[in-house]
Order: sequence, then structure tokens, then C-alpha cells
Amino acid sequence: QVRLVESGGGLVQAGGSLRLSCAASGSIFSFNAMAWYRQAPGKQRELVAGISSGDTTDYADSVKGRFTISRDNAKNTVYLQMNSLKPEDTAVYYCNAKRVVVTTAYIYWGQGTQVTVSS
Repeated sequence: QVRLVESGGGLVQAGGSLRLSCAASGSIFSFNAMAWYRQAPGKQRELVAGISSGDTTDYADSVKGRFTISRDNAKNTVYLQMNSLKPEDTAVYYCNAKRVVVTTAYIYWGQGTQVTVSS
């Protein structure tokens, strides 16, 4: 059973920084991709940033230049460094992992961590 555990959320003032961590229960080498999503109240969950097993990264336009996704394979952990935070970044942030076996994609989610940015 795959477990993803997020940490690092909290309350921060606009312009501040936070680093989220997502610790996986097993080797993250087994995942084809990992990502961070977020969901604000009353809104749909949206992709924030993703990283492939080959370290290719992708970002939502709204966070480009401010957020950085990275991975530490030795620690089985993926990070999201968030700088220059804005009130509109307030949301629950979820870690996501995808593993493709032959033609079947297995998707895993963490429980989420709250990020609140005050103005």
C-alpha cells in the first residue's frame, strides 16, 4: 500500500515562503511522475507543479517563477518550495503520484496540508 504524507503547510504573510514535503512509503523511483495539486474553497482541484521520473518539471502559469518542485530520491521525498506567496495561493495542497504498469495507471493521493496566506 502506497502512502504519501504531506507536511510543511501553515499560515504565512503575503510575500513569505513555505516548503512543502511529500514523503512516500516506498521508493519514488517506482513512480512515473509526482505532482502537487491544490484546492481552494469552492474551486476545483488544480495542478500546481509536476516532476517526472526523468526530472522534467511543469508548472501552472500562476506559480511559474515563484514555486519550485524537486525530488530527493534518497529520502523518497518530493518538495514544493513556494516563494513570494500571495493570498490567492491559499488552499489545501495535495501530493500526487502516478505509477503506470503496462497500460494501467495507478494514482495515489496524500491527505493534504493547509496553506493559508494572509494579506
